[in-house]
Amino acid sequence: MKRRAFVSLLGGTVVVTMPRRLAAQRKTPVIGMLGEGFAEDPVIALNLAVFRRGLRQEGFAEGQNVRIEYRWAHNQPQQLPKLAAELVALPVDVLVNEGGSGTAIVAKKATSTIPIVFGASNALEDGLVDNLARPGGNLTGISQFATDTLGKTFELLVELVPTARTIALLSTGQAPSVVEKVARDIHNINAVGKVDFRVLTARTDDELERAYASLASLKAAAIVFVNASYADKLVALAARYRVPAVYNQRAYVVAGGLMSYGASIPAAYLLKGIYTGKILKGARPGDLPVQQPSKFELALNLKTASALGLAVPPSLLVRADEVIE
Repeated sequence: MKRRAFVSLLGGTVVVTMPRRLAAQRKTPVIGMLGEGFAEDPVIALNLAVFRRGLRQEGFAEGQNVRIEYRWAHNQPQQLPKLAAELVALPVDVLVNEGGSGTAIVAKKATSTIPIVFGASNALEDGLVDNLARPGGNLTGISQFATDTLGKTFELLVELVPTARTIALLSTGQAPSVVEKVARDIHNINAVGKVDFRVLTARTDDELERAYASLASLKAAAIVFVNASYADKLVALAARYRVPAVYNQRAYVVAGGLMSYGASIPAAYLLKGIYTGKILKGARPGDLPVQQPSKFELALNLKTASALGLAVPPSLLVRADEVIE
């Protein structure tokens, strides 16, 4: 009886003390958010709101049962490696990029063990994963294949501005291989030499100013391949220099840009939130396939077209998913 009583007491002790021990070990999970822009940007605020909605679908609510640590580079990409290192050192349970391939690549370089949920232009060409269906390792996310849509964007721009004799691809320093691929695709489309095609890279405010001034002097049009955190700045430059510019994100058109064509960015952030929640619940990132967009959106701003003296062809209007008047 005494032995049975002892075992029973010991069992009772285990029942009482183990949950406390486990509770002490169960800290609130932490998500690290690495962004090139800044939290006050309305476009980024929208992206983050959709990301949180995806988290909630998996049972996580910021400030309740999950914490998010934010690190913003304020459009100074040279700061990203240091910010990523800070998040890794905390450490965080999952690292998520806000923005495109640039922040995703920095995140990958920062850790090979912490799970990463990324959004990227082209996950294969950016070197983030080798296989979309089974990425393996510590990364998964969504590949927008934004570079593949820029060839179509070029065709749409030629249709919208048929008088343009020069069209430039403007970027803020994406990986050279990415820009080379886009340039190659556009050269193939432009094989008969309808326009003079150029590639411009601008990394600073002064360089962006000079780029738009040069486009204005050439009476050129532009394809802008830049993170949406630059939307207000680049739309203002296009208006000041009267450059017909098209973009790969709807956010630019909402900010007053002429036209955009690309995958739905909010849809990507919803998926990133869902994937982050799944990983927090135990899923391995390498087992979650890298997703691809299923819908591409064409948006037009008729007020901007009118200010530039452009008549939008009916063929574009009927194809547009959104028209801002």
